[in-house]
Amino acid sequence: MKVEGRKIVMVTSYDFPSSQIADQVGVDSILVGDSYGMVVLGYETTIPVTMDELLPVCRAVNRGSSRPLLVGDMPFLSFQVSQEDAIRNAGRFIKEGGMEAVKIEGGREMAPIARSIVDSGIPVLGHIGVTPQTATLHGGYRVQGRTAKEGERLIANARALEEAGAFGIVLEMVTEEVAGRITGALEIPTIGIGSGRYCDGQVLVLNDILGLYSRFTPKFAKRYVDLSQMIQRALQEYSGEVRSGQFPSMNNVFSMDPVEVSKLGPRRKG
Repeated sequence: MKVEGRKIVMVTSYDFPSSQIADQVGVDSILVGDSYGMVVLGYETTIPVTMDELLPVCRAVNRGSSRPLLVGDMPFLSFQVSQEDAIRNAGRFIKEGGMEAVKIEGGREMAPIARSIVDSGIPVLGHIGVTPQTATLHGGYRVQGRTAKEGERLIANARALEEAGAFGIVLEMVTEEVAGRITGALEIPTIGIGSGRYCDGQVLVLNDILGLYSRFTPKFAKRYVDLSQMIQRALQEYSGEVRSGQFPSMNNVFSMDPVEVSKLGPRRKG
């Protein structure tokens, strides 16, 4: 796609129905992100997310889609401790979760880990810029690449991951200018999230796209529909109809043969 100049479309998915829809509309890749912990489980950060929480989600997404590339997001401490742990847990995403690749956060310091996973036969998607699992070490959720020095560091990180065998790199909250230079410097594609117009593709969290996460909406995200408001209206209407006796109506019930009804005798009022 990078050679062809066609933009890559990636989106997160955390369940069977949304992965079905993503498949049907033709997205290129689905990421089962550790953001699941925040937008579905209600955690404040992605740090608490575990392998055991993500793997059932991966299986559901796998069952719902057949065409997009499926990428499992390796959670905090599932790959940082040792190369052996990284390979074992990456393998679980493939063998137990039905994923086709894994994503790991980190730059040059994670290149040996990335290489070990790739050498074991598992494709790796890198992730640099803002890395939520270690954001507190780098000043929080701060845009990366504001200075030339920061830009050079990010370019070096991207090159290290490419040399380690990564098939692509997510750039999160990197200035557009630096993201463009990284994209031009690499043979592998870049997937931007809050990193401007010059990446080879884009990824967004599905809940941000649909307006289903109320705690905050990042500046870089675009809400295409407000499903939260639509769901509220539907639930309010449902509640009103139940309380007023409008639901269920005759269209929503199953009935006996009148002869069989007569055998039961009169219905008691209660």
